[in-house]
Amino acid sequence: MAAGPGGICTPTDMTILITNDDGIYAPGLTALKRALSPLGEVIAIAPDRPRSATGHAITLHKPLRITPVEIPDGGTGYMTNGTPSDCVVLGMIDLLEERPALVVAGINPGANLGEDLTYSGTVSAAMEAALIGVPAFAISIASYQVQDYTAAAKYAQSLARRVIERGLPAGTLLNVNVPDLPEDKMGPAVVTRHARGHYQGRLERRLDPNGHPYYWMGGDIVYDPEPDGTDREAVAAGNISVTPIHLDLTAHDFMDELRAWLA
Repeated sequence: MAAGPGGICTPTDMTILITNDDGIYAPGLTALKRALSPLGEVIAIAPDRPRSATGHAITLHKPLRITPVEIPDGGTGYMTNGTPSDCVVLGMIDLLEERPALVVAGINPGANLGEDLTYSGTVSAAMEAALIGVPAFAISIASYQVQDYTAAAKYAQSLARRVIERGLPAGTLLNVNVPDLPEDKMGPAVVTRHARGHYQGRLERRLDPNGHPYYWMGGDIVYDPEPDGTDREAVAAGNISVTPIHLDLTAHDFMDELRAWLA
């Protein structure tokens, strides 16, 4: 990948890696590929089945395989039996000769707001790229019944241009949530922090026909009352939420107190 003027890769030599947690044939991945193609070569590698809520899982207990397939836009994508995080690693070590200029995960149907980002395979794929040192963002739409990916795809292209031009700080990725609205009804993008909350009634105990118990994960997230500026608040107001996420999970403001405990 040669760099153009100012050290920025030009569209003819730039490679972008895309993935998701919904599977290689998901319409959001196709929409993302089409939107980013004007920026350079877009390589799509995604799981062979839905992998939602897998978090940052990686595969250690079985061989990983990659299979070329035709995706809905008529191009070639790559399907793997791994997780979204596996897809990023496989793409970088096997499919690409050099590191991509950018990794984008999505477009995910269903918001990844607040605590959901810790469970999301989509967000974790972007985290994996950030761990490797490649700029990345995840993008989701706040609906499970998405009819039109156009507005989210258009914003993904705009944001991708900016990230490629300016880069991101080390260990930082962006988590983007787009309201499920027509473009002309959508507010501007705003910088947010992720909301805090917890799942209520998330484990439901049931009995099968033989009277044996089984469990179904679910429940609704209950958000904590917070000051303004959260991702949830932005999307509820019709704005695009862009949250910078840092991989340093250290509770820096607790370190001195903890040292006193241990003294």
